[in-house]
Amino acid sequence: MALRWYSVVVDSHDIAAQARWWAQTLDYVIVFENDEEVAVIPRHMSQDPITDSAEWMRQAQGLVFVRVPEEKTVKNRLHIDLAPHSSQDRDAEIRALLDRGATLADVGQGDAPWTVLRDPEGNEFCVLSSRER
Repeated sequence: MALRWYSVVVDSHDIAAQARWWAQTLDYVIVFENDEEVAVIPRHMSQDPITDSAEWMRQAQGLVFVRVPEEKTVKNRLHIDLAPHSSQDRDAEIRALLDRGATLADVGQGDAPWTVLRDPEGNEFCVLSSRER
Protein backbone atom coordinates (compact mmCIF):
# COMPACT_ATOMS: atom_id res chain seq x y z
CA MET A 1 0.00 0.00 0.00
CA ALA A 2 1.25 3.47 -0.83
CA LEU A 3 1.42 6.40 1.56
CA ARG A 4 -0.08 9.78 0.80
CA TRP A 5 2.24 12.68 0.05
CA TYR A 6 0.89 14.90 2.82
CA SER A 7 2.96 18.08 2.77
CA VAL A 8 6.22 19.79 1.96
CA VAL A 9 7.95 21.42 4.92
CA VAL A 10 9.69 24.74 4.32
CA ASP A 11 12.28 26.03 6.80
CA SER A 12 11.64 29.73 7.40
CA HIS A 13 12.49 32.70 9.58
CA ASP A 14 9.17 34.53 9.27
CA ILE A 15 6.74 31.64 9.07
CA ALA A 16 3.63 33.85 9.04
CA ALA A 17 4.86 35.97 6.13
CA GLN A 18 6.13 32.98 4.16
CA ALA A 19 2.90 31.05 4.64
CA ARG A 20 0.81 34.00 3.53
CA TRP A 21 3.05 34.64 0.50
CA TRP A 22 2.76 31.03 -0.66
CA ALA A 23 -0.94 30.83 0.20
CA GLN A 24 -1.59 33.82 -2.05
CA THR A 25 0.66 32.43 -4.78
CA LEU A 26 -1.09 29.04 -4.81
CA ASP A 27 -4.60 30.12 -3.75
CA TYR A 28 -4.23 28.09 -0.55
CA VAL A 29 -5.71 28.82 2.88
CA ILE A 30 -4.14 28.73 6.32
CA VAL A 31 -5.50 25.81 8.35
CA PHE A 32 -3.14 25.89 11.33
CA GLU A 33 -0.92 28.56 12.85
CA ASN A 34 1.09 28.89 16.03
CA ASP A 35 4.47 30.42 16.94
CA GLU A 36 6.45 27.50 15.50
CA GLU A 37 4.58 26.46 12.34
CA VAL A 38 1.94 27.46 9.84
CA ALA A 39 0.13 24.99 7.56
CA VAL A 40 -1.59 25.85 4.29
CA ILE A 41 -3.69 23.69 1.97
CA PRO A 42 -5.51 24.18 -1.34
CA ARG A 43 -8.66 26.26 -0.97
CA HIS A 44 -10.80 23.52 -2.54
CA MET A 45 -9.54 20.80 -0.20
CA SER A 46 -11.77 19.59 2.62
CA GLN A 47 -10.72 20.45 6.15
CA ASP A 48 -13.06 17.80 7.56
CA PRO A 49 -11.81 14.38 8.67
CA ILE A 50 -11.77 11.85 5.81
CA THR A 51 -12.55 8.28 6.82
CA ASP A 52 -12.49 6.75 3.32
CA SER A 53 -8.89 5.77 2.52
CA ALA A 54 -9.33 6.15 -1.27
CA GLU A 55 -10.61 9.70 -0.82
CA TRP A 56 -7.80 10.39 1.67
CA MET A 57 -5.21 9.34 -0.95
CA ARG A 58 -6.71 11.72 -3.55
CA GLN A 59 -6.18 14.80 -1.39
CA ALA A 60 -3.64 17.38 -2.54
CA GLN A 61 -0.46 18.29 -0.71
CA GLY A 62 -0.13 21.13 1.75
CA LEU A 63 2.83 23.26 2.76
CA VAL A 64 4.06 23.62 6.33
CA PHE A 65 6.33 26.49 7.30
CA VAL A 66 8.49 25.84 10.35
CA ARG A 67 10.66 28.31 12.24
CA VAL A 68 14.42 27.71 12.02
CA PRO A 69 17.29 29.89 13.27
CA GLU A 70 19.84 29.20 10.53
CA GLU A 71 20.20 31.04 7.23
CA LYS A 72 19.74 29.41 3.85
CA THR A 73 23.23 28.98 2.39
CA VAL A 74 23.00 26.81 -0.74
CA LYS A 75 20.65 26.13 -3.64
CA ASN A 76 17.65 23.99 -2.73
CA ARG A 77 17.96 20.30 -3.62
CA LEU A 78 14.19 20.13 -3.92
CA HIS A 79 12.01 22.87 -5.36
CA ILE A 80 8.45 23.59 -6.42
CA ASP A 81 7.50 23.97 -10.10
CA LEU A 82 4.56 26.24 -10.84
CA ALA A 83 2.81 26.25 -14.22
CA PRO A 84 0.31 28.70 -15.67
CA HIS A 85 -2.58 27.42 -17.76
CA SER A 86 -2.36 28.19 -21.46
CA SER A 87 -5.15 30.74 -21.00
CA GLN A 88 -3.03 32.72 -18.51
CA ASP A 89 -0.46 35.40 -19.34
CA ARG A 90 2.73 33.72 -18.07
CA ASP A 91 4.77 36.93 -18.14
CA ALA A 92 2.09 38.78 -16.15
CA GLU A 93 2.05 35.97 -13.57
CA ILE A 94 5.84 36.23 -13.20
CA ARG A 95 5.62 40.03 -12.89
CA ALA A 96 2.99 39.61 -10.15
CA LEU A 97 5.31 37.26 -8.24
CA LEU A 98 8.18 39.74 -8.59
CA ASP A 99 5.92 42.59 -7.45
CA ARG A 100 5.05 40.57 -4.34
CA GLY A 101 8.67 39.95 -3.35
CA ALA A 102 10.04 37.13 -5.50
CA THR A 103 13.39 37.70 -7.19
CA LEU A 104 14.92 36.28 -10.36
CA ALA A 105 17.51 33.57 -9.78
CA ASP A 106 20.34 32.15 -11.84
CA VAL A 107 21.09 28.59 -10.80
CA GLY A 108 22.84 27.73 -14.05
CA GLN A 109 19.65 27.10 -16.03
CA GLY A 110 20.99 28.87 -19.13
CA ASP A 111 18.45 29.45 -21.89
CA ALA A 112 15.78 27.17 -20.40
CA PRO A 113 12.06 27.45 -21.18
CA TRP A 114 11.31 28.02 -17.49
CA THR A 115 12.04 30.93 -15.19
CA VAL A 116 13.79 30.39 -11.86
CA LEU A 117 12.72 32.65 -9.02
CA ARG A 118 13.34 32.89 -5.28
CA ASP A 119 10.59 33.45 -2.74
CA PRO A 120 11.00 36.28 -0.18
CA GLU A 121 13.30 34.09 1.96
CA GLY A 122 15.44 32.88 -0.93
CA ASN A 123 13.93 29.46 -1.69
CA GLU A 124 14.17 28.68 -5.40
CA PHE A 125 11.12 27.70 -7.44
CA CYS A 126 10.35 27.62 -11.15
CA VAL A 127 7.59 28.97 -13.35
CA LEU A 128 7.27 26.55 -16.25
CA SER A 129 5.90 27.21 -19.70
CA SER A 130 2.12 27.47 -20.05
CA ARG A 131 0.35 24.15 -20.35
CA GLU A 132 -3.01 22.38 -20.25
CA ARG A 133 -2.11 19.28 -18.25
